[in-house]
Amino acid sequence: MDLRDKIRDRKARIGIIGLGYVGLPLAVEFAKKGFDVTGFDVDASKVDEINAGRSYIPDVKTEEVQECVSAGRLRATRDMSHLKEMDAIDICVPTPLRKTRDPDLSYVVQAVDSVKAHLKHGQLVILESTTYPGTTEEVVQPALEENGLKAGVDFHLAFSPERVDPGNQTFNTRTIPKVVGGVNHQSTVLASDLYGSIIDTVVPVSSTQVAEMVKLLENTFRAVNIGLVNEIALMAHRMNIDVWEVIDAAGTKPFGFMPFYPGPGLGGHCIPIDPFYLSWKARQSGFECRFIELAGQVNSSMPAYVVERIGEALNTIKKAVNGSRIHLFGVAYKKDVSDMRESPALDVLELLHQRGATLSYTDPYVPRVQHGDIDLCSVPEDKAWQGIDCAVICTNHRVFDYRGIVKRYPLVVDSRNALKGMEGKHVFRL
Repeated sequence: MDLRDKIRDRKARIGIIGLGYVGLPLAVEFAKKGFDVTGFDVDASKVDEINAGRSYIPDVKTEEVQECVSAGRLRATRDMSHLKEMDAIDICVPTPLRKTRDPDLSYVVQAVDSVKAHLKHGQLVILESTTYPGTTEEVVQPALEENGLKAGVDFHLAFSPERVDPGNQTFNTRTIPKVVGGVNHQSTVLASDLYGSIIDTVVPVSSTQVAEMVKLLENTFRAVNIGLVNEIALMAHRMNIDVWEVIDAAGTKPFGFMPFYPGPGLGGHCIPIDPFYLSWKARQSGFECRFIELAGQVNSSMPAYVVERIGEALNTIKKAVNGSRIHLFGVAYKKDVSDMRESPALDVLELLHQRGATLSYTDPYVPRVQHGDIDLCSVPEDKAWQGIDCAVICTNHRVFDYRGIVKRYPLVVDSRNALKGMEGKHVFRL
């Protein structure tokens, strides 16, 4: 039976390398559709949790994991030798930036080395990790071919960008269209067939480079527009104009405008990182991405602006940041998730710590924060307010009692417009 038949009959064995926000939902979707799925991860705690039938990802219910594990369709392991038993292998590992803002492909290289050691004829290998255009054919393919097998001939190779949006209640792994580009036509067809068995819409493209650049365009579009609206927010404050009212009014236009909103900075696993993958690759071709770089500068300056607004708020009661007790509401990078990756709240905490503030925070999704010299535990909301000089809303979780915050705290700095309609002289918005 060839691979296409195995996929059609749900007999293909699927391996997922990297069991985080991308890999675990993908593994569960395959298992729910009847595939035999093995998850691979170097983190023993993740492996143990999955094998015990528990989910550590908010978007995946423990009941779903338990059902798949109990049915024998899902398991996890740290033993990469089991890759040789797989018919299709999906690589879903992180691709962070180095401090120099250069791509760090070390996790991808490590995963590819594991696949290479166990690669066999007829396997399908797909990279999902966000990266710069050319990675699949310039980095992954040569490495996998070192043992003599040829991509597109002896094994199949494709790229399909992950599009996970943690906490999104409308779109999930199954309903978000999947872009797929292979090193040749057959690789694209097989990868499309595989994803088409679990995902509503598959979008084949002509090459791996196109597929790689699709994800970067999507998130660069968001980063640049957020940078624009953040700059508009700074301008509007100088002009004593309510930027939130401006955006709401502009958003009534039924064409030609898409609302984006200012905030304390960019966070998450994509938007703060992906544009720099694109600009780095462009520089290798002698092209300067001025919009991307400028948006990055504006967005990265927002935590300092939030601290500036905190200082202005404290100044109204003749207090300095130094020595003041400041409490943050929300430290995750976006509302209703536990994800701390690149969270701007960490920068806000660090800047306040450097200025001598006494810090605390409340976040029901993040029980503890360890960042540099900062080591804090979340304080229950109903016990947080006593003795606090200023509250700062960094993440607008829906569980927070915003009217209570306005009532209890002498000063409130709102970086997310969570207090819309709750005005007061002690409320300071971005």
